[in-house]
Amino acid sequence: MGCYYTVSGKRLTPHHTSGYAIHDLAARLRGLPASCGPVRLIGVDGHAGSGKSTFAGRLARALGGAPVLHLDDIASHEQLFDWTGRLLAEVIAPFSRGESARYAPYDWRARAFGPPRPLPPDPVILVEGVGAGRRALRPHLALLLWMELPAEESWARGRRRDGVEQREFWTGWVEAERAHFADDPSRPRADLLVHETPAGYEVLPGPAMTLGADRSVTLGEGPSAMC
Repeated sequence: MGCYYTVSGKRLTPHHTSGYAIHDLAARLRGLPASCGPVRLIGVDGHAGSGKSTFAGRLARALGGAPVLHLDDIASHEQLFDWTGRLLAEVIAPFSRGESARYAPYDWRARAFGPPRPLPPDPVILVEGVGAGRRALRPHLALLLWMELPAEESWARGRRRDGVEQREFWTGWVEAERAHFADDPSRPRADLLVHETPAGYEVLPGPAMTLGADRSVTLGEGPSAMC
């Protein structure tokens, strides 16, 4: 028997999210209580280069085309991590009233914000990016997922992805990311840890499942020591 655990009264089990299982995970997310007005906000956090965007895209498709809010659209060169106020004002506050969010996505090549983009309060919305599990956002999340890939390995993969032209940016980014997570770590508050595997993804209990961080969490019956 595998262990199971509950989040806000909803039973979740560790499983592989390839094939049918990712649809099972999606169904479980849809069953969670709304966390921000009528919306179930699902945070997908992890180091830059850890595969957040790819995983969020696959999960969004399993959710029937759920919107994905990329935090790269909220951040900017001048505010790599100092974007909390903008996110709360333009996205969280409208959702909490049951209204559509409206934010201007940032163009990293033009170094300017584009025209406003609407984001309706769909039942499930994924918030993907470094810092998605920050303390100011956690109270509004139904669940926080952390991409379980070490920082150095994630950054190396990100550098390979972005090429030589982004080498200078990555130097500044790594320093900023280190400082952010030193002050406001997300992983200790994660409900689920997502491991990328050759077959897809493996989703396991996160630290919040065992420590009860930030929300009421109770371990289910069964051999929980094996989790």
